Amino acid sequence: MNDNNLDSALIKLGTDFDAIDWKYLEVPAGSPREKTQLWPGDLNEEIMICVYKGHDIHQLFHRQDYFFFNFAYQGNYGALSYRFDNRITVHEGECYIGQPYAGYAPNGQSENEMIIIGVLIQTDTFFKQFLHVLSADQKLFQFFLNPQINEYSDEFIHLKFDDIFSVRHLLELMVVEYAGKTANTQEILKPLTLALLMQVARQYKRSYPTAKSDSLADKIVHYMLEHIDSVTLGSIAKQFSYHPNYISSFIHKEMGKSFSQILLEQRMERALSLSKGTNLSIEEIAVMLGYSNPSNFYKAFRMYYGCSPREYINPCDYKK
Repeated sequence: MNDNNLDSALIKLGTDFDAIDWKYLEVPAGSPREKTQLWPGDLNEEIMICVYKGHDIHQLFHRQDYFFFNFAYQGNYGALSYRFDNRITVHEGECYIGQPYAGYAPNGQSENEMIIIGVLIQTDTFFKQFLHVLSADQKLFQFFLNPQINEYSDEFIHLKFDDIFSVRHLLELMVVEYAGKTANTQEILKPLTLALLMQVARQYKRSYPTAKSDSLADKIVHYMLEHIDSVTLGSIAKQFSYHPNYISSFIHKEMGKSFSQILLEQRMERALSLSKGTNLSIEEIAVMLGYSNPSNFYKAFRMYYGCSPREYINPCDYKK
C-alpha cells in the first residue's frame, strides 16, 4: 500500500471526524437512562470507518445503537465503561469492542498524537452478515447476542492482538477505501470487515481459552458446536481419526443419545438464541444452522418444541 495514500486517508477521515454530527436520542427529564448515540453515518451505509487523530479526546458518556470496534492504531487511549470507576487503558495494538446500548466514553490525553480507528456496524447488518463467523465460540456468541436480550448488559471486550500486522493491514485497507468512497465502497468493506472479525474471533479464542478436556466425548460435542451448520459423522471421524461407525457407536454409548439427537438439540438451542436475540428471519436462521430447505427447519422446530418459532417467541399472540 502506498504510504502517501494511507497518510492522506488518515488525515481526511481525521478531519471528517471533527465534522461528524453526533446525534443523540433524547430521554425524558429525570430518566435514569443515559443518552443514546444514533448511527452517525448515512442511513444507506451499513459499515462506517471513523478515525480520531489528536492529543485530547473526551466524549460524552453515552450508549449507542450499533456495534463498534475501536482500535488503538497509534498511542494509547482511555475508555470508560458503564460503571464510571471501570476505566481501562487501550494500548496501541489493542481493541475495545462495544455492544449496542452498552455505556461507553473514550477519554484520554497524550503528548504524542493518538490515532483511533473505529469500525462501526449497523446492528441488523452485523447479525445478518457477520455473526456466523463469531458463533463457533459460545462465550463470544453470547456476548454479541446479549444486548438484544438484555438491553443494558454493559459488557465489553478488550483484546490485545498477537498478529497485529494482519489487523493493522486490514484496518489500513478499510481506511483508504472509506476515505475515497465510491458507489461500491460498502461492498468492498464487507469482506474486509468479515476478515477483521475472523481475526477478532481467533484472538478471542487465544485470549479467553475454554477449559480443555481430554475426554473424546467433550471434544466431539465442542467440534459439533463449532461446525453446527455442516457437521457430519464423516467430518467428526476425519477430525479425530476414527471410522464413522466407531464414532456413531461411541457417541451413543458415552452420551446416551445418537449423533442426530445431539445435533438437533444443539441446532434448536442455537435457533432459539438467534430467534430471541436478533432480527434475523426464520429463513436466514435456518440457513445459518445448515438447513438448505426452511420447511425442514420449521418441521424440526415444531417437533422439538411443539410449536412454530413464532409461537414460541410470542406465545401471547397465539392465545385464544
